[in-house]
Amino acid sequence: MIHPFAGTGAAQRPIWEKYLTDYNEGLGLVYERFVLNDFLLDLKARFHLETVLEAPIYGMAGVTGINSIMLAREGARVTLVDDIPDRAQAVRRIWRELGLEPEMHVIDPQAWGRLPFADASFDLTWNWAALWYLPDPAALLRELVRTSRQLIFVAMPNPRQAGYWMRKYVLDKAFFATVDERWVDMERIRWHLRNEGATILATGVLDTPPWPDTVMPANQVLQRLGIRSAKLEAQFTGESWEWNTMAYYLGQQPDLYDRVIKYAWLDRAPLPTWLKGIWAHHRWVLAHV
Repeated sequence: MIHPFAGTGAAQRPIWEKYLTDYNEGLGLVYERFVLNDFLLDLKARFHLETVLEAPIYGMAGVTGINSIMLAREGARVTLVDDIPDRAQAVRRIWRELGLEPEMHVIDPQAWGRLPFADASFDLTWNWAALWYLPDPAALLRELVRTSRQLIFVAMPNPRQAGYWMRKYVLDKAFFATVDERWVDMERIRWHLRNEGATILATGVLDTPPWPDTVMPANQVLQRLGIRSAKLEAQFTGESWEWNTMAYYLGQQPDLYDRVIKYAWLDRAPLPTWLKGIWAHHRWVLAHV
C-alpha cells in the first residue's frame, strides 16, 4: 500500500511535504479543523481529559500533526505517533512555533499494532481519518483500546457523501488504489472496538459544511472537471483566498474562526443524524473502556 499522501509519480514529492511549510490549507480544511477542535474541547470538558494520544497523526490533509493543538493549549498532555522521522521532526518544529512541545514517538510503519505505551496510559486515544492507510487497522484499534483508560475516538470519511463519489469516480480515481475502503464502514470499526472490550458511547457525523468533500482546493476541482474560467479561478486563488489555521493559532488572523464557523449551520442544526449523514464529510464513533 502506498504511504498516505504520497505523490502519483516516483519523482513527485509527497503531498504532505508541501504543507509542512505552506500553511495555506483552503477553506474546507480550516473549517474541518475548527469543528473538530470544538468537538474535542467539548470532550475534554465533559470527561476531564488530561492525557491524550493521537495515533497516527496523519489522516487529515493539509498541515500534518496539528489536530491536537487545542487540546494541548487547554492543558492536556499530548503524545503523538508518526512513522516518518523527517515528518515527525517537522511537526515538532510546527508545535514549537506555537510555544508547545508534544511528546513525539516515531515507530516503524509496520508497528501500529505495537505502540510503545503501557496499558491504560491515556484518558483519550484517537485518530482522524487514518485507518484506511494502515497495513493492519484492526491492530491499531486494539492498541487504542489497550492504551486508553477512558475514551477512544475514531472518525473516517463518509462514503455516502456526494464529494466522496465525485473524488472516487471523477476527480481522484488513483487515490482509492492507495487505501483500504473497507475501513470507512463504521459498523466494522464499532465491531472491532467492542471485540476489544470497549463500550460504544455514541456515534455521529461531523464536518458538515455547505460544500462537497473533494479533499482538494476548489481551483483544482474546476481544472479536473475541465472548467476553464479565469473569473472562477480568481475567486479561489491569490491573497484574497488564503485560509490558514496556523495564522489563527499564531494570532495573525484572530477573526478567522468567526469567518469560517459561520458556515457551520448544518453541523449545529438539531437534525437527525441520518439526515445530516447524507452530506456530512465524516462519521465518528466514541467508545469507553
